[in-house]
Amino acid sequence: MAVASSSSLITLKVKPCIFGSPRRSAVVRNCAKSTAGTISTSWSLDSWRAKKALQLPEYPDANELDLVLQTLSSFPPIVFAGEARNLEEKLAQAAMGNAFLLQGGDCAESFKEFTANNIRDTFRVILQMGVVLMFGGQMPVIKVGRMAGQFAKPRSDSFEEKNGVTLPSYRGDNVNGDAFDAASRIPDPQRMIRAYCQSVSTLNLLRAFATGGYAAMQRVNQWNLDFMEHSEQGDRYRELAHRVDEALGFMNVAGLTADHPIMSTTDFWTSHECLLLPYEQALTREDSTTGLHYDCSAHMLWVGERTRQLDGAHVEFLRGVANPLGIKVSDKMVPDELVKLIDILNPKNKPGRITVIVRMGAENMRVKLPHLIRAVRRAGQIVTWVSDPMHGNTIKAPSGLKTRSFDAIRVIFTYTWFLFYIQYLGYTQVAYKIWSLLSRFSILLKCLI
Repeated sequence: MAVASSSSLITLKVKPCIFGSPRRSAVVRNCAKSTAGTISTSWSLDSWRAKKALQLPEYPDANELDLVLQTLSSFPPIVFAGEARNLEEKLAQAAMGNAFLLQGGDCAESFKEFTANNIRDTFRVILQMGVVLMFGGQMPVIKVGRMAGQFAKPRSDSFEEKNGVTLPSYRGDNVNGDAFDAASRIPDPQRMIRAYCQSVSTLNLLRAFATGGYAAMQRVNQWNLDFMEHSEQGDRYRELAHRVDEALGFMNVAGLTADHPIMSTTDFWTSHECLLLPYEQALTREDSTTGLHYDCSAHMLWVGERTRQLDGAHVEFLRGVANPLGIKVSDKMVPDELVKLIDILNPKNKPGRITVIVRMGAENMRVKLPHLIRAVRRAGQIVTWVSDPMHGNTIKAPSGLKTRSFDAIRVIFTYTWFLFYIQYLGYTQVAYKIWSLLSRFSILLKCLI
């Protein structure tokens, strides 16, 4: 994990997104009203091509692009449909308040920084956070990485200018290069092949870490204890870490020893933004057991702030795949639009299908989020709520690097949880308990960075 710090400012490559919702019964009613309007119900793998597609590169050689897409279509899937279904079942529990979602990883993966150590370090931090959250929240933690496919980057402008020179914007390593020269900025379809290979290698290593003993609970907690010994914040956190250690000791005596599968393995899923639609289509497969289509580039996909138009190509593609889906929501989202978008992507109101990822500053969250929560609640829609404290909370350090204030991150967490409980169910006592859990988590996060 790369970190650059300046006073209280931090630059993180690991982006935790934290979910909270009240515990409630798993009994669900399909009570969402249809708001999709004139959206066509027919769908095919390439029906998105008839829609307006934003944020897609223009490849100079259509024939080469077609050959690359044919090659990708012949490759094995990166993930399997059954794994995506298992994640959806877990997320359904989160939507009911019976589990906790932790998502983290790079803003965008790169070819240059692709090493086993970088993959290991990101995985390790997510595991460390997961142990604290599981112990403090007394509920299962669903660990999802922004890994093994998070390459493409949406851009505010199609072109970038430096010193009077204008070139196409860098759109991620699976599209073009970041060097500021004309050759690097030409979209190259061969980069999709390399992105596929890197994603396969990354997931292969993640699977080994998750099931080969590296993720053992005792090992992860020892990492936390070691961090405390070398951190200025250690005194505030050490008591909790030792309580976890004592609990593990009790479990060992009770028969859940270090080599027990429950203690030595963990589930881990991958996710990325569904942005480069030709790539996503090429890796979509029809599941032989259900007949449904799954985008096998990742377990979970999300639609971004810039591509979530109700009649856009990205929404059209995603509504036809059976993966769990995320919706990025900023202060620009209006309640009625969110309700319509959820209905398009999840017309059957299936629990675990939709995760709403809130990305807005603290003040916008205070003003905007309650209206979104109330609208979704009134529509009877079942979603998992997630707070993304990184996007929508960006400032520039004196060096020019984009960064975030740790204090602002903590405020975002607090606002999200508190507003959700007050606006959704009015559980003030539960909100104060959550405040305590957030304090523990924020201390760990500050120690880790």
